Amino acid sequence: MAELKSHPKLKLFSLNSNRYLAEAISKAVGVPLSKATVEKFSDDEIKISVDESIRGDEVYIIQSISEPVNSNLMELLIMVDAVRRASAKSINVVIPYYGYSRADRKARSREPITAKLVASFLEMDGVDRVVTLDLHADQIQGFFDIPVDHLRANTLLANYFIKTHDGDNLVVVSPDHTGVSRARKFAELLDAPIAIIDNRSPEDATTVPESVIGNVKGKRAIIVDDMIDTAFKLTIAAETLKKAGATEVFAIATHAVFSGDAQKRLQDSAIKKVIVTDSISISKEDRFDKLEVVSVGDLFGQAITLIHNQQSVGKLFGR
Repeated sequence: MAELKSHPKLKLFSLNSNRYLAEAISKAVGVPLSKATVEKFSDDEIKISVDESIRGDEVYIIQSISEPVNSNLMELLIMVDAVRRASAKSINVVIPYYGYSRADRKARSREPITAKLVASFLEMDGVDRVVTLDLHADQIQGFFDIPVDHLRANTLLANYFIKTHDGDNLVVVSPDHTGVSRARKFAELLDAPIAIIDNRSPEDATTVPESVIGNVKGKRAIIVDDMIDTAFKLTIAAETLKKAGATEVFAIATHAVFSGDAQKRLQDSAIKKVIVTDSISISKEDRFDKLEVVSVGDLFGQAITLIHNQQSVGKLFGR
């Protein structure tokens, strides 16, 4: 008769979007990445096989929905289907960057709410839990009828900045009016005042705002955002802050989307340093001199360990 063993076991799988981060998470959890084969047919259809038994195990699949967004989303959905059919006890998806998160509401007539659509896909596919980081809009949690552990990188980034760049004479800046809440929370961690770029047209790359709400003269300014895409908004904000008398300008964001010429734009800007996390994979070729990358591997590793041990992840928000 076979000997009974303690179950469920914890299994970690990495797909193709961010292998480096998956390895960091694996190291933090103390569990090696399990084996799976992810390939493509000649017509770009995705082929996945799970190469070890996961029957009765708690499975965590690590995948950012980043560029190429649609391919990485399909990889995740197909992997979830494979794991479900292989009789996993529970299926947890770790999504460091939740793609399509900016489509979180109907801003105009006849627009889709794609962030909700992605949530529906994941639930219909059989996902039991989502672990993610700094969603573009908090209401995306409500798009799910399953548990969502929404981690924050604020404390991690604030601590990194203080240790690396000193915390004296700072002001935290929102690049537009919509990001004020984010800037205020970050400012509380640094015990610093806030300011707001009076940008009435944040999507217009040709308009440079003339005014700043709050005092930045003679101060070291930190522009805080959840993601950097084209970097137009950040570089415009930096130019405005310099005109208003800021001595140094830093940019801090969780997700480095970096579309188009974003890296060159940031390198050539008035920004002294750009600090991001590794929620999205950044190749060596895409890195530039002003860029600093903070890993969220330990943060996700601790979250997974706490969830597996059926403990609260609330303690992570004070890190």
